[in-house]
Amino acid sequence: EVATDLMEQRNAIPTLKNFRSRPGFRWPSAEFKSELMRPPTISQKFTWYVVEEKLRKALNNHGLKNLKFEFAVVSSNDASVTQLKSRGFIREVEKQDTTNSLQIIYPFQPAPGSDLENLVAEEVMMMIVPDVKSAALKEMHWMIIGAVFFTLMIVTAFYVTVSALLRQKKMSEIKNDFINNMTHEFKTPLATISLAVDALRNEKVLENREKMNYFSGIIKEENKRMNKHVETILQAALMDRQEVQLNRTPLDVHILINDVLENYTLQLAEKNGKVELQLNAANDVIDGDEVHFRNLISNLVDNAVKYSREDLLLRITTHSTSKNFVLRVEDNGIGMSKDTVRKIFEKFYRAHTGNIHNVKGFGLGLSYVKTIVDAHHGKIKAESVQGRGSTFTLEFPLLKA
Repeated sequence: EVATDLMEQRNAIPTLKNFRSRPGFRWPSAEFKSELMRPPTISQKFTWYVVEEKLRKALNNHGLKNLKFEFAVVSSNDASVTQLKSRGFIREVEKQDTTNSLQIIYPFQPAPGSDLENLVAEEVMMMIVPDVKSAALKEMHWMIIGAVFFTLMIVTAFYVTVSALLRQKKMSEIKNDFINNMTHEFKTPLATISLAVDALRNEKVLENREKMNYFSGIIKEENKRMNKHVETILQAALMDRQEVQLNRTPLDVHILINDVLENYTLQLAEKNGKVELQLNAANDVIDGDEVHFRNLISNLVDNAVKYSREDLLLRITTHSTSKNFVLRVEDNGIGMSKDTVRKIFEKFYRAHTGNIHNVKGFGLGLSYVKTIVDAHHGKIKAESVQGRGSTFTLEFPLLKA
């Protein structure tokens, strides 16, 4: 583009076809006519500054504003003869770096068959772009950054979408497991109540007060059991909305532990269980909610009983530091895998499928425990070895005097 413009300006002189023949006019000689009509060379017509400005303008028009370059106009017969050159051209030529530089050569030639075909001096424009790879990267860096940015956006969107789908699938599985467990937990007491009601309608039972008391007692116990399930679900709903209300009072934790264990006498007997108490805390008084803290201990004991084999050994130990009360609940049950340990405090989570009815519950117990521990500004840590048992360690701030 620039070379063509230079040639057009250089050749803008009268040609032989513009001369009209006059009667009796003769050229002194053919050499004189050739010299008279010969156009000037590029170096004679333009300065290096003008050529550089034209090259710079052309590069700017093509979006290459900051591209560095050097140029020269040389004789096509002898490239070492530089008739017109930029300031750094010789330096770039001496580098002889053909690997990292781009070299462009354009000959100045008139169109074939024109009047100037044999009159124009043979010249060549040489243009060198040093370190062309770096120059290309600089010119394209915004495009590269944009491409990388949009690629990251696409990858991120894909990751978020896949994560959402997997999370949705997991939630669907948890929901189905919860519904199955809830159905089973309610179906059993309802069936028992139905049988007890049918028995109460029997005339022989109606005539026997002892049997009436027995079956009415069954209905009452199963009703309590259903009510406990409902309360558990309502507690989960309150925890989900972060509406846990604590009625804080000074609590003697050792007394609460003994009270809770009395309620598990029958369950422990069924598993041929044994309890070891090592209540060594010099100070066991904390500021807490008695109802929630009692439920917390009950859930830990209940969890140990549920997930145990015969000959259960439940060890409960306490100790205190200058600031904290530490409770440790250890069992020799079936234990948990590392993956299960990481998830046991998630709501509705139960090991493996979660839809196992030989172990009763909704998978809310340990989630509730974690929520109550956090509400009391405490800490809880779970440790377990599959096949050997689990250990839960809890810390709570002592009541300030």
